[in-house]
Amino acid sequence: MEETKLDDILFLDIETVPAYKDYAALPDKWKQLWAVKASHLARNNETPEALYHRAGIYAEFGKVICVSVGFFDMREGRMFRIKSFGGDDEKEVLTEFGKLLEKHFNQRKHRLAAHNGKEFDFPFLGRRMLVNNVKLPKLLNLQGLKSWEVKHVDTMELWKFGDMKSFTSLDLMTTLFDIPSPKIDLDGSKIYEVYYKHHDMPSIITYCQNDVLALAQLYLRLKGKELLMDDEVMMVG
Repeated sequence: MEETKLDDILFLDIETVPAYKDYAALPDKWKQLWAVKASHLARNNETPEALYHRAGIYAEFGKVICVSVGFFDMREGRMFRIKSFGGDDEKEVLTEFGKLLEKHFNQRKHRLAAHNGKEFDFPFLGRRMLVNNVKLPKLLNLQGLKSWEVKHVDTMELWKFGDMKSFTSLDLMTTLFDIPSPKIDLDGSKIYEVYYKHHDMPSIITYCQNDVLALAQLYLRLKGKELLMDDEVMMVG
């Protein structure tokens, strides 16, 4: 099989939070629905309220607050350009991201790449686009496709070599491959607090962008290619 060219891949990462600030803010119907979901997650008699901070990882109960993307520009050497769409208006975030895909990544040769993307990022984006009545771009219109027909790139899948038993985090993978990680006092478990208690979108966007860069670096290592140098990375608008 022919290797996908670097500049035909759009690397991405998303940040999600629960759709409502806290359990108390949920309309009654949504409280009932979350209680059913929480009953399958509960350990040691945890209540739906205590578990609500986890609602952001489920497309039915969460929303997208940031999509960061990175792509290789190979026209003059090698440059990795990173762009983000972030904010409170989920429909606007998804619409602008969709426009990017439709304009620049709309051909059969193009691929999306993420870490655990096939289980999380790609379906989450597609589902939330449907909820927000945002047109599905070609690369996310996966309805009716068989698993082997989806040509997206998943770095966790590349690492598994067919082993389907375990999850390996991006943080573990970058540490394993000695990939430099930008220092920022934030991790995925804190996104809920940073968004709803501090509304610090700049920090969330920076964190998401760093994950996109780490994702691209991991892909390069998995493909036996040289890592990006600092002067080969550029933030775009």
